[in-house]
Amino acid sequence: MTTLTLHYHPLSSYCHKVLIALDELAIGVDKRLLNLGDAAERAAFLALWPTGKMPLLVDQGRPIPETSIIIEHLQRHHAPPGRTLIPLDPDEALQVRLWDRLFDQYVMTPMQAFTADLLRPEADRDAINVARAREGLLSAYAWIDHHLEGRTWVADAAFSLADCAAAPALFYAVTYVPLAPQHTHLAAYFDRLMDHPSVARAIDEARPFFQYYPGRAGLSRRFFDPQGV
Repeated sequence: MTTLTLHYHPLSSYCHKVLIALDELAIGVDKRLLNLGDAAERAAFLALWPTGKMPLLVDQGRPIPETSIIIEHLQRHHAPPGRTLIPLDPDEALQVRLWDRLFDQYVMTPMQAFTADLLRPEADRDAINVARAREGLLSAYAWIDHHLEGRTWVADAAFSLADCAAAPALFYAVTYVPLAPQHTHLAAYFDRLMDHPSVARAIDEARPFFQYYPGRAGLSRRFFDPQGV
């Protein structure tokens, strides 16, 4: 019986990051679908982790927050031999951690600004902040595209923590700001990510919930058909 519990929601981009890592590391968890819209459930979760942010891993009663920390904890304490997302070499590990942070800060964060804006009442929306987020994504696309020339994965020869971060960040970001024609290396990388088995499985789990995603109009029909809802 597993001692690990993951509080999550299949639609959450940061939850995708951990779901992909669990798949890559071949670790089983008890997955608890979190409904923060339910007052009692929200109160219970806040008692467990006061920030109210998901996902949250609980390991034998100990809460482990923050996706990058969760994934490193899983690799250190629960992954079978030979399963790694952070290289053992310290310099290679730094590169993976760097690109993990870059995708979280410069792709995931501006992407979430679009979602947050759509969730506000129309009178409270912030066109300046959305424009700033768009500029940030376009800038990030350009330098990530340049970095990816000649690479299969973003920070290492193998799929890593950095790719776990990249997959959901890019999946949702392109629904708001599509890749430009000149982003050829990034577009090829995006296709590799979407075809990667652990990423594809995380997306499949989310499909029933895409109808509730504020940016669903930008989802490719490969992932969501509004006529099929």
